[in-house]
Amino acid sequence: MKNNDVNGQYSRIENSTLIKGDIVSEGDLRIDGTLEGSIKTKGKIVVGKEGIIKGDVSCTNADVEGKIDGNLFVSENLNLRATSTIEGDVSIGKLIVEYGATFNASCSMNKDGNKADIQLVSKHQQTREKTA
Repeated sequence: MKNNDVNGQYSRIENSTLIKGDIVSEGDLRIDGTLEGSIKTKGKIVVGKEGIIKGDVSCTNADVEGKIDGNLFVSENLNLRATSTIEGDVSIGKLIVEYGATFNASCSMNKDGNKADIQLVSKHQQTREKTA
């Protein structure tokens, strides 16, 4: 995983954690718990087998083993593992799907191979930005 963090670590939501709210990050994120809200990052998002996202996701790359229920914007590669479940509208650069993945989504691809700009998917962020 490419890290944008100075100390070489990426942000992680453990499997016993439930977060309600929106996340904005410059670095990579790993979700093994549950997030009820949106994520926007210029990095990579990894959703582990136990990970659940109920909200919109905007990132550069995503590797999904768990579940995403919401709109998904991935400017480069979306990799769906056999245990993954995706429901919603999906816009991607490239799609890789393993046998067994559940993909109940409308999907559009960036046909020219150009990187699309990462778009903010949460209307909450348009009014005020919070930082940690």
